[in-house]
Amino acid sequence: MTTAREYELIIVGGGMVGASLALALAGRGLRIALIEAHAFKSGGQPSYDDRSIALAYSSRRVFDAIGVWPSLESLVEPIRDIHVSDRGHFGVTRLHAEDEGVSALGYVVTARQLGHVLLDRLADESSLEIFAPASVVNFRDQGDRVQVDVERDGLMSSLSCQLLVAADGGNSAIRERLDVPVVRWEYGQSAVVANVTPSRPHRNVAYERFTDTGPVALLPMTEQRCALIWTVLDDQVEHVLGLDDAAFVSAFQQRFGHRLGRFSRAGRRSAYPLSLVRARESVRGRVAIIGNAAHTLHPIAGQGFNLGVRDVAALAEVVDDSFRAGADIGGAEALARYQTWRKQEQRAVALATDGLARLFSNPLAPVRIARNLGLLAMEFLPAAKRPLARAAMGMFERQPRLARGVPLV
Repeated sequence: MTTAREYELIIVGGGMVGASLALALAGRGLRIALIEAHAFKSGGQPSYDDRSIALAYSSRRVFDAIGVWPSLESLVEPIRDIHVSDRGHFGVTRLHAEDEGVSALGYVVTARQLGHVLLDRLADESSLEIFAPASVVNFRDQGDRVQVDVERDGLMSSLSCQLLVAADGGNSAIRERLDVPVVRWEYGQSAVVANVTPSRPHRNVAYERFTDTGPVALLPMTEQRCALIWTVLDDQVEHVLGLDDAAFVSAFQQRFGHRLGRFSRAGRRSAYPLSLVRARESVRGRVAIIGNAAHTLHPIAGQGFNLGVRDVAALAEVVDDSFRAGADIGGAEALARYQTWRKQEQRAVALATDGLARLFSNPLAPVRIARNLGLLAMEFLPAAKRPLARAAMGMFERQPRLARGVPLV
């Protein structure tokens, strides 16, 4: 093993969150290494699959500020309205972009499309050194720096940095090796995802419908397709995936209803188990934990990836401010600022999504009546509806510069 190559920042995980952080800080004078276990462009990166992602309005502003949005804009479909209902009951509320003074509440894109845009940009950044496919064999926080041992093509390299960022997903090896305690809950549910074509135009409306087996979401896509996210109980997954296309569409039609007419042309289906994983610490020594490595959420309300994008915006600002001031980007002061900044929102969003998942799966009549009255109250009281719309857009208090659409300068 040769003398350690020195960087200011090493990011472990080249998925959507890790790649976004690398691009946010590229060209800012930092020496950055990005370590990814899968070969880029191979289709093997698991976060760059065919799942559809609802990008919150704040995420659009982050991607705009880091120069990615122009390449994304032609690929996304805007969400101009959100329709929330409780299947078989009277509760309903609607959110409108026009009421919030924006052109869209959010946007829908596939993870694969977003991944291609991010990877194309990464390839153009000469300030980044990419190790892929490669794995972190070991790392040691030595007080003033972190030593990272990396294996690539059977060869070992020794790297050194001021700040190590764990963006390596819900089963983060970095978080596990640090023995960071986590809150973990298995919902006993899985999300079945696919694309379908409705007989009626979607008119850029996103639907979130709560059912007795969990929420069903239908997101508008390009070419008048819709992305479905159908929450089913774990013991139903094998049956649902095993249905032929006609039976699958019919079963989903029964869950969702006929608001968009009849569905046809179901695309490839896949399923993902749902759980809550929340790290009790997002900073340990010279390591920052972001994205799914810090918080894996139930997909209800589509907050998971967007919360990770706001992690990126906050950490990029903290790192950039510290670097420009000549301070240690992995020092206690910088990382305490990041942790304090993100702790409240991360906890609030995790609790909110978990609470919604539990509330709308509760079959008790008093609970059902109360939640439907709550939906109606929001529908008829604009002041009550506004916080929900702002949350859906990712517009929380004290937004980082990037989340306000302002580039790092």
